Amino acid sequence: MSNFDWSLAEVFLAVLEEGSLSSAARRLKSSQPTVGRQISTLEDQLGITLFTRTGRELVPTPAAFDLAEQARSMRVAASKISMSAAGHSETLQGTVRITASEVMATFALPKIIADMLKAQPELEIELVASNSTENLLLREADIAIRMHRPEQADLIARKIGSVELGLFAHRSYLEANGTPEKHEDFGQHVFLGYDKSDLMMDGVRAFGVEVNKNDFRMRTDNQVSYAEAVAAGVGIGATACLVLENRPDIVRIFPEAPIPPMEMWIAAHQELKTSALVRWVFDQLANDLKAVCVQ
Repeated sequence: MSNFDWSLAEVFLAVLEEGSLSSAARRLKSSQPTVGRQISTLEDQLGITLFTRTGRELVPTPAAFDLAEQARSMRVAASKISMSAAGHSETLQGTVRITASEVMATFALPKIIADMLKAQPELEIELVASNSTENLLLREADIAIRMHRPEQADLIARKIGSVELGLFAHRSYLEANGTPEKHEDFGQHVFLGYDKSDLMMDGVRAFGVEVNKNDFRMRTDNQVSYAEAVAAGVGIGATACLVLENRPDIVRIFPEAPIPPMEMWIAAHQELKTSALVRWVFDQLANDLKAVCVQ
């Protein structure tokens, strides 16, 4: 055990959690043969078998499950060491990883990032456009912009404001199908819905129109594709006003509709807030994103 390579613990966890060498390789940005060799090396170092192959699947052995908890503890400890070191940095040079929803990453952040890079020539930004919740505690991101209040412990979070939502349609769609003048007219129109979420369906029902999933003739959970489909004239859709309200051929339907706005929050791990670099980016984002909020 004196020659145990601690870095192989992360490879082991990736294979265990992903279920295959190929998926683990994608997660680790490596190759399948390399990951396979690393697992063999770890098994040789430990003197045990971690996985057995059944067809194309890797089946963890009881020994692998026994080691998993300790390996995850190692991963958390490594993340804490990384965050602690980053937290003591006082320079404005380096990389900051930001995660935000697809809509914010596409329609709000590019201009803000451009301004930050101009202001700090040695700053680098990694932008993760994802609606999934990146784990700040495991250093999957340094800063998160979320459309709900973060609930993880050990985070510093600040409410930026609220993002206004509205109903929109392309002018060509309305010219061909008419503009709804009252809520009862909604049943005569094409609405864009979500694939897995019932949010849009519940929203239409709130107007007194009974609908089911099949009434939404186009459904997608990708918010950028959703907005662009509205802009292409597919039908009526609900999205953040900052996405479509400034396009000349897009018309807002029922601007008085009581659609609750979404809260916007920015969060970072509390240790990273002691980093001059992360603190500067955090404060710039918090200040500049107020421009897209209604309050």
